[in-house]
Amino acid sequence: MHRHYFSSIILLVCFSNCPLIAQENWPEFRGPSGNGQALGSKLPIEISESEHVDWKTPIHGKGWSSPVVWDDQVWLTTATIDGKQMSVICVDLETGKVLRDQVIHQNASPAFCHPTNSYASPTPAIEEGRVYLHFGSYGTTCLDIRTGKTIWQRTDLKCDHFRGPASSPILYENMLIVAFDGFDLQYVVALDKETGKTIWKTDREIDYGTDNGDLKKAYGTGSVFQVNGKPMLVYPSAMATIAYDVKTGEPIWTVYHDGMNASARPVIAENGLVIWTNGMGKMVAVKPTGTGDITESHLVWSLRQGVAKRPSQLVIGNRLYMISDKGIASCIDVENGNPIWQVRIGGEFAASPIFDGEKIFVFSESGDIHIFKPGDQFLRLGRSQLGDGFKASPAVVGNRMILRSFSHLYCISSE
Repeated sequence: MHRHYFSSIILLVCFSNCPLIAQENWPEFRGPSGNGQALGSKLPIEISESEHVDWKTPIHGKGWSSPVVWDDQVWLTTATIDGKQMSVICVDLETGKVLRDQVIHQNASPAFCHPTNSYASPTPAIEEGRVYLHFGSYGTTCLDIRTGKTIWQRTDLKCDHFRGPASSPILYENMLIVAFDGFDLQYVVALDKETGKTIWKTDREIDYGTDNGDLKKAYGTGSVFQVNGKPMLVYPSAMATIAYDVKTGEPIWTVYHDGMNASARPVIAENGLVIWTNGMGKMVAVKPTGTGDITESHLVWSLRQGVAKRPSQLVIGNRLYMISDKGIASCIDVENGNPIWQVRIGGEFAASPIFDGEKIFVFSESGDIHIFKPGDQFLRLGRSQLGDGFKASPAVVGNRMILRSFSHLYCISSE
């Protein structure tokens, strides 16, 4: 990898007061820092298809995976509605031309997938020369981005997703890390990104309080934070979230918060609190220190009012911003969890918001794009309608936003 500065951002999600310049790569779910922020980008306030769409490319099949971008290539996954074919698509960033449309898995009898999910919901991870495609227990594949040839593939990592897979892999140093939180099995695994071999695999040590596997499944994506100078992998699951030693997979602490179906990626605030949600509308903020069960000792605050079940959150300074599944936009004080404001903007939401350094963008399932300004009063800057709706979260590179609707991929810019 020759872009050392950007690869260091990709490999480590860390807390920093230093502003970032506009990103030239968007390598995994929620971007190079895993927090949905593209500081320094200049994105339009009003999004018109005639004025701001550089190109628009049809995407076949059904998939909620977000696009990832490396240099001049955009990658995303898709699948047939019945799950019998799972594919990867590569699009030229400049023109929108499809460069590669490649079937990765053929499944004669795919397992059930809930209609609100897809067989291609996990977002790929990408770096110089390689893209990592994850379809849950159907398989994890590393491709050469120049030739499309398979470097390695794993199809032996199993669990019953029950409603379909959705956890996205992340890169850290020499590892590709992903969770399998299924109906029957629940574990986190780190694979050698060069060979695909297992470096560590750790079963979830969670008292779920039930034998019902439907209450054990989750769709979360982990984040690596620097805590007391050491990297820590924080990985939400059903009922609880566990922090691991990222290099060994050894559990460090556990916080119980109830609820199944965790999907949002954790974030870290300037005051050091790690914040995440479960899939039942509860948010918690935790001091990420201590060992063992730290639920009582390190839980600083929790919140249920207007909390998103699917979209991830944004932390900007000492405020947290989110959009709930039912269209409630909120600004929360990260010190105590108190709402500063909550405004119902309406609609259904699954995609995660982004922040370009000046504006917050949220994307509805009906195609509405709401843009508002961060601050202690709600200030709407713009509202646009584009395409047929969004469940995938966007990518941002430079002053361009790559948006995946239900049927198309868009490149949007201010120019």
